[in-house]
Amino acid sequence: MATVVTEHTETEAAKEETMSYMMKRMKEKIKDKKYKMTSQRQVILRTFVNSNIRHMSAEEVFERVKKTAPDIGLATVYRTLDLFTTMDLLKKLDFDDGCSRYELNDHEEEGHFHHHLICLGCGKVWECNDDLLETLESILQKRFHFQTVDHQLKVYGYCEECQKKRAEEEKDEKARHANEE
Repeated sequence: MATVVTEHTETEAAKEETMSYMMKRMKEKIKDKKYKMTSQRQVILRTFVNSNIRHMSAEEVFERVKKTAPDIGLATVYRTLDLFTTMDLLKKLDFDDGCSRYELNDHEEEGHFHHHLICLGCGKVWECNDDLLETLESILQKRFHFQTVDHQLKVYGYCEECQKKRAEEEKDEKARHANEE
């Protein structure tokens, strides 16, 4: 399945605010974990903040990074993505297409991670910010005394455009079978 990711638009002021916030968080976490703040790490983080693509693979990050910092290699990108994931600066996502994707974790203070709607036809991904599992969490707390701290929900289906294509293909298939009889 080809994967197309959603475009995420932000104003320049919002990007600068996000960048400032993420750089502050990164510096704090790096200091706490005894890591060094490197220019490569800054470039990779800036790539996420400035990108219109919300979910990127390591290869997509690398392609963007090498435009501004050609000295950064793919192995550095992978190591940095792993580090940022460990430090909760990024979320690692699996859309079951064989490729890990990364997303800026810029909403840490909101409590729960958003959900993803994934089209099986075109591979496009939409984000759903509604907390669809509040009732389930309440039941888990009451019944099992289980305190949920986070969750992820992936919903697979067909977008409106792919539904129309599938209906047309089905109609054409029925017409072919009718002509053969």
